[in-house]
Amino acid sequence: MRGRRKTVIAVVKSNKMDKTVVCEVERLVMHPKYKKYIRKKTKLYAHDPNNECQVGDKVLLMETRPLSKLKRWRVVKKL
Repeated sequence: MRGRRKTVIAVVKSNKMDKTVVCEVERLVMHPKYKKYIRKKTKLYAHDPNNECQVGDKVLLMETRPLSKLKRWRVVKKL
């Protein structure tokens, strides 16, 4: 399965950097003891070459090679 890149739908939380957006992915995880679902959030830094994403936009992200110290994702399109 070489060349299969992960894709994820995220919400833009910050676009203050140049060509970079900070996105948040939310997932539901079951608590091992209490069997209750908990929302976990993950912060992802994504490459936005045209600076087109605004705060609150839903975006499709694709995994890519490391572009900087923290950036490992790129914006494919706005949803």
